[in-house]
Amino acid sequence: MPDEAADPPLSEDEPHSPPPDRAPENSALVPAVDGADGPVRQAAEAFAAELIRLRTAAKLSQLALAQRLGYTKSYVTHLERCTQAPTKPVARQADEFFGSGEALTRLWRAYHTARTASRRQQSQRPTHQAPPRPAPAALHSTLPRDIAAFTGREGELHRLLRAAEAGRAPVISIHTVDGMAGVGKTALVTHAAHQLAARYPDGHRFVDLHAHTAGQPPADPSDVLATLLISIGISPQNLPDTLEERAALWRDRLAGSRMLLILDNAASPDQVEPLLPASQECLVLVTSRRRLIALDGAEPLPLDTLPPDQAARLFTRLARRTPDTDHTAVTEAVRLCGHLPLAITLLAARLAHHPAWDLTTFTDEFATTQDRLSELETGNRAVAAAFDLSYQDLAPHLQHLFRHLGLHPGPDIDPYATAALTGVPLAQARRRLETLYTDHLIEEPTPRRYRLHDLLREYAHTLTTHDPTDTRTQATHRLLNYYTHTAQTADHHLNDTPRPHTHPTPAPDDALELNNREQALAWMRTEHPNLIACAHHTTNHTQPTHLIALADAMAAYLRQQGPWDQAITLHHIAATTAHHSNDPHSEADALQDLGRVRYLTGDFVGAGELAGQALELHRTLGNRPGQANALWELGRVRQLTDDYAGAGEPTRQALELYRTLGNRHGQANALQDLGRVRQLTGDFVGAGELAGQALELHRTLGNRLGEANALWELGRVRQLTGDFVGAGELTRQALELHRTLGNRLGEANALWELGRVQRLTGDYAGAGELTRQALELHRTLGNRNGQANALWELGRVRQLTGDFAGAGELAGQALELHRTLGNRPGQANALWELGRVQIELRNFTAAADLLDRSRVLFAEVGDVQGEAEVLNSTGALLARSGQPRRALDTYQQALLLARQVRSPLDEAHALEGIARCQAPTDTRAAITSLREAVAIYQRIGAAETATATEYLTHLEAEQA
Repeated sequence: MPDEAADPPLSEDEPHSPPPDRAPENSALVPAVDGADGPVRQAAEAFAAELIRLRTAAKLSQLALAQRLGYTKSYVTHLERCTQAPTKPVARQADEFFGSGEALTRLWRAYHTARTASRRQQSQRPTHQAPPRPAPAALHSTLPRDIAAFTGREGELHRLLRAAEAGRAPVISIHTVDGMAGVGKTALVTHAAHQLAARYPDGHRFVDLHAHTAGQPPADPSDVLATLLISIGISPQNLPDTLEERAALWRDRLAGSRMLLILDNAASPDQVEPLLPASQECLVLVTSRRRLIALDGAEPLPLDTLPPDQAARLFTRLARRTPDTDHTAVTEAVRLCGHLPLAITLLAARLAHHPAWDLTTFTDEFATTQDRLSELETGNRAVAAAFDLSYQDLAPHLQHLFRHLGLHPGPDIDPYATAALTGVPLAQARRRLETLYTDHLIEEPTPRRYRLHDLLREYAHTLTTHDPTDTRTQATHRLLNYYTHTAQTADHHLNDTPRPHTHPTPAPDDALELNNREQALAWMRTEHPNLIACAHHTTNHTQPTHLIALADAMAAYLRQQGPWDQAITLHHIAATTAHHSNDPHSEADALQDLGRVRYLTGDFVGAGELAGQALELHRTLGNRPGQANALWELGRVRQLTDDYAGAGEPTRQALELYRTLGNRHGQANALQDLGRVRQLTGDFVGAGELAGQALELHRTLGNRLGEANALWELGRVRQLTGDFVGAGELTRQALELHRTLGNRLGEANALWELGRVQRLTGDYAGAGELTRQALELHRTLGNRNGQANALWELGRVRQLTGDFAGAGELAGQALELHRTLGNRPGQANALWELGRVQIELRNFTAAADLLDRSRVLFAEVGDVQGEAEVLNSTGALLARSGQPRRALDTYQQALLLARQVRSPLDEAHALEGIARCQAPTDTRAAITSLREAVAIYQRIGAAETATATEYLTHLEAEQA
């Protein structure tokens, strides 16, 4: 008997020193001749059990243990499965590593003793040929069951089914279906596989590669190949040792076969590549949470969340509700799930088990829950658990980035903002974002802009709660600094009334360069939702400096682009915050910004009050630039409240202050507004001169926005003085500039003015189209004054084309809007148009009342040209109602006013009216008056030229 204290002698199949990173080349399989319960098997199982216990206690995977001991993972797996014999070197190394004394070494001795005894017994038996072990049964299909409730994905499914068409390619067909956790990748390929199964008679294999399986490391391709080879009938004893040999055998056995192979939950191209058959008759479907970019020859099929209609169908089906179920509640439920199939499945499952639950109430409760992710959990399935696996698979620096993305208050982010948020260089931010995109943890809806799915955003935000408060605060502060600084840079190019920012923000380490208005406008348009979200974030987290600075930097952009209701809310909060923070400079600026937007929305009274408050604050502070801006704004407001005399005084004061301060931008704006006051009071020559001075200043300064506005003003004056050709040219220049600059308000105004010119020259179709475009833009902006003016102009076109009912309806809408706004000149114009419509409908009494009311309003606001227009229409009314003498007197009054304000079109209208009144009794006088009218019509290119000329020819023929 051997001495039990001494180590038993080593046999030939137990080398002392196996090469590192490999299994012992000649270690034998555990013999099975003594039966499943024999002593050798029992000893091997005892060794395996202790090895598993020690590894589990150390929280190591098989791969981790193999790497530490210098063996392959495959060898450790076989040891634990008792399909490979333990060796003394392995036992000693493991004991030393685990610090387990000689626990494994003693178990190896027991195994070795049992195995030696078994060999002696076998040698004493009569020699005979052992019967060959039967080959394992080959499997035909290992597909999981089909998804009974599979819904939607028709396009993606069709693409996969087409992949099976014969002769599509001379190489193997490989399709990778990638997408975020819970998006339905496995469900799609499983459903497709069942539909394709009949086309692949040589078998269907489904293999889980465990890239994201709780408690398991990714599958070793060598082990997967062993399973696959055994499944097609290869005996375990005949399996090659190396990965390369197993892959070659797999490809060889599938040569010429038609097999469908699904590789689910893949970790990387390196894991997938050895498993691919070589036969072009095979189809391989791979699913992964990563984009397997490096997998040569694969056709990628990125899987997004479900479209809303498909998501609703899936929810209704799984919740076991009828198709006529409250559509609004279903739509909201799937929206709250982010249209993610896993989330929809789990939420619908809860509802399915409660048929008495009301869907609307259920959805409302889910919408108001504080933790949606905790609600999306059923049994061992949970959305958060799926996200956990993706997150845990990230490197620490990527986990840091993912968590910080949850701090971002806006809908998306670019590399610059990411660099600021995470405090890393721009190049690193770009690379890390790309990695998260590759892993389907973020989306890239447009180039270089990334966003989190709603549920992933909530998950990331939950993770940030484990970070120190200071870390979160510093990250948010860096982000707000970046957005504020860049918005202030953009505002430098956008603001038509430049002023120093009260809270200038230092540049971040990686600052985005904005070198011109186009770049500034493009950045503002892109980042607008993020800037608003940051502003609301600062409101909720009591960060007044950032809130005030953001509102100030966004003021010019919001004025020009809207939406104005959003601007009103933002500036109101900024003014209130500045007041409570004892920051009067910022309060005055915020009040002024708020007033300017109120002005644009037609709240002229409110705008005037706010401009007055801002002016008083600036005066108290001795802030002369602020006073000049507030005076200028006050003058603009008074223009639209019909106080033309009152409008001129503050505008002149503003002009003087701007000149004293050397602020040429301000001078140009003030000159332009003084010109508008002159135009409104009938001094068209003076208006043109001032607008021309403003235009020159704007061009000298390179202020293209100011240039566009001045061109519009000049075009308006040219139109009023009868130079329709010049008016059209100037207005088209203004329109092109506004479009180039992206100024939608200026574009809308230019379209409206150009429509007026087209109407006056007889192009009614063109006028209608341009005015409709203007109306839509004003509606988009929320500009009610612009809407009212466009409705009135459309009514004029309808009236001239014979649609009197349509004209009356549009003029009525314009009147109501102008009344709401308190705009008396607008009301006068609308009443005038309604009167003209009633004349055409021969409702002379109604027409007379409307025209009288219109003339009174024009007289009250001092609009002489407006009075002339109404008098001409009143003359037409009197003439058509059989009162030619009164009509003649009225036309003569109109002629005097028209010549007073030098309005050639109104002059020509009055002369033509006079001629028509004179014709029945004094043809010669009528011809004289009409020749004057025709000459003016021809000179200005008016639409009335043809009809007036024809009438003149008729009178001259009668005279002859």
